[in-house]
Amino acid sequence: MQNDINSSTKSPSKARKNRLLAAAASLAIAGAIGFGAVTSGSAPVLADPVKVETVQPTGFADVVEKVSPAVVSVRVQERVEATADSGGRFSMPGLEDLPRDHPMSRFFREFRGERGDRDYHGERGPRGKDRSERMRPVSQGSGFFISEDGYLVTNNHVVEGGASFTVVMDDGAELDAKLVGTDPRTDLAVLKVDGDRKFTYVAFADDSKVRVGDWVVAVGNPFGLGGTVTAGIVSARGRDIGAGPYDDFLQIDAAVNRGNSGGPAFNQSGEVVGINTAIFSPSGGNVGIAFAIPSSTAKEVVDNLITNGAVTRGWLGIQIQPVTKEIGESLGLDGTKGALVADAQADGPGRDAGIKAGDVIIAVNDKEVGSPRELSRMIASYAPKTKVDVTVWRGGAKQQVEVELGQLPGDQASAAQQVPNPSKSDTSLADFGLTVTGADDGNGLVVTDVDPASPAAERGIQAGDVIVAINSTAVTTADEVEKAVADASEAGRNSVLVQISRNDANHFVALPISRG
Repeated sequence: MQNDINSSTKSPSKARKNRLLAAAASLAIAGAIGFGAVTSGSAPVLADPVKVETVQPTGFADVVEKVSPAVVSVRVQERVEATADSGGRFSMPGLEDLPRDHPMSRFFREFRGERGDRDYHGERGPRGKDRSERMRPVSQGSGFFISEDGYLVTNNHVVEGGASFTVVMDDGAELDAKLVGTDPRTDLAVLKVDGDRKFTYVAFADDSKVRVGDWVVAVGNPFGLGGTVTAGIVSARGRDIGAGPYDDFLQIDAAVNRGNSGGPAFNQSGEVVGINTAIFSPSGGNVGIAFAIPSSTAKEVVDNLITNGAVTRGWLGIQIQPVTKEIGESLGLDGTKGALVADAQADGPGRDAGIKAGDVIIAVNDKEVGSPRELSRMIASYAPKTKVDVTVWRGGAKQQVEVELGQLPGDQASAAQQVPNPSKSDTSLADFGLTVTGADDGNGLVVTDVDPASPAAERGIQAGDVIVAINSTAVTTADEVEKAVADASEAGRNSVLVQISRNDANHFVALPISRG
């Protein structure tokens, strides 16, 4: 009994002792670990850091390394006459007495463009030259070689007005260049550098394979900084920015600024997909919207410039306008594709072949025409005297016309009639909100008044306009207008196509037919 009591009273003490020994051992182990961590200079690893495994982009360094020697800066100077070659030069008291090597003396010689050739009185300088003109920098841009013998491409607006052209190579070498030819309609130009060396050059890509979202690399000379590379993607295709009749720009978001004009935009294979030409910039700087001439357009124009020094284009000799939904409906067309012929010029090949106002051109050589601008590009792509099959929509059916294209003249003249003075015998076309009278020459009806709340006013018809035809049928009286409207209504049409002549030009509007 006593032993049991002793045993029970010693157990708690012994247990506590064991626990204390265990704790001390644990502290010793932890201390040893901590000491080892401090002395070894490393922290305990508790968990792996977050890391995302993904495919890393390859970058553009390989492309840039290959193409950069082919890209150049283009400096343009114009020839200007000296403002005062003798007497009357800018002067200030004591300026003539300064030593010729004085900093102010040198400054004013350079300011006047003398470069040491003359003294202040316009006398011949030490090199004996008598300069009546000097060269003045006017622009700088970018360009790129397309052949090893020195042909290079840039923009027309870069070289326009220039008399002297200098190409600055990637390695800093400066070479003189001569102008081969320009094409203002597409804003392209070709220069030629003569030299004993072979130039690194690049090729044009097939831009029909370019997709929105593809990577592009722009290389050029922004702000005169020299070889600068930016990258982005193709943002859109077929942009019309109002720059010319053949607008079909690629839109890219690579940073493009002043001085990049004429420089190339490359794909990842180092081929030129476009030529940087313009930017959209409310602020004057890059906002990520740049426009490049597609390589297909550039290649065709450049080949012509190198071969002929100029670009010759096919010509139909017609005025065209878009097919709106109302116009299409009035003619029985399904959709708005095609180009409506507003006028066929008297001396044009289109009129000679039978194309006339009111026709809708829907295909050329069986290739569908999507819009007037597309038709312009298609015809311009053919050489003069080429025969093409033009499909027109006339009288509710397709017809085919063979046309031998002419050569696009520099300044096309309209063949539309002059707007005659209106007479005093007016007739009302109340359904349209128009008041008309017979034309003095008997061709058409002159609009003398337009109800401002009428369908005609909404569509832009004005007093002085001449109504030439309704649904391609010539009209000279109000009765003929009403008959044409009735015929269209019986055919189930909701509108009629009205041919208007204004200021020597024809255009069409669709006016709705009143239903009671």
